[in-house]
Amino acid sequence: MNENLSNKHHSEILNLVNLVEYQEGNVVSRTMVLKQTGTVTLFAFDKGEGLSEHTTPYDAMVYIFDGKAEIIISKKSYVLEKGQMIIMPANEPHALKAVERFKMMLIMIKS
Repeated sequence: MNENLSNKHHSEILNLVNLVEYQEGNVVSRTMVLKQTGTVTLFAFDKGEGLSEHTTPYDAMVYIFDGKAEIIISKKSYVLEKGQMIIMPANEPHALKAVERFKMMLIMIKS
């Protein structure tokens, strides 16, 4: 599921936790902002789910707002919990895995 909400919720107070729901055995995403200059996407990962190693041409900031995730950047593992964030550098290989169910916001700014 990938729904773009960028034009639906301008100037509205939203609760991140309620904007994307867990689905058993799946990764769910919801695009909040989709512009030529960048994106903001919310994800919900069920336990054991993840994204395989890949690279992007832009820095990407991940903010964990529920649960616990392992994020691997250039073969180095980081475990993040609710309230923590990390920046994945452009062109560095990275992967994500749900240590337990987790929700995150991914912010990519293209420059």
